[in-house]
Amino acid sequence: MQRQEFENLISQAVEALPERIREKLNNVEIVLEEGDSPNNSLFGLYHGVSQLHRGSSYGMNPTMPDKITIWKGTIEKFAGSDLAIPNLVRRVVWHEIGHHFGFDEAGIRKLEQKWASEGKV
Repeated sequence: MQRQEFENLISQAVEALPERIREKLNNVEIVLEEGDSPNNSLFGLYHGVSQLHRGSSYGMNPTMPDKITIWKGTIEKFAGSDLAIPNLVRRVVWHEIGHHFGFDEAGIRKLEQKWASEGKV
């Protein structure tokens, strides 16, 4: 899949979030890496201070944005076909945004089950 197509899938995943969630995204950038993740098993990774853990002084000084890294190569290898990529990208983007809001892995797994039962991913 071409890079631009993959970037569009990331944008679509963010746009598919409920507006009330999108409005609360704060100081976070999503970055697409072409290759594989360092250990070939991560699809995405959140780096930053989740909104849950930001103190009252957060943002008083210029603060670098949190970063969500999405690894195109790892996702493509795991998906197996271009048809499976869009849903996987949506799930990965939503998963990492969950970390941005302060959810731990167990909390995100519960959300993923809910999304799957609702046919969202």
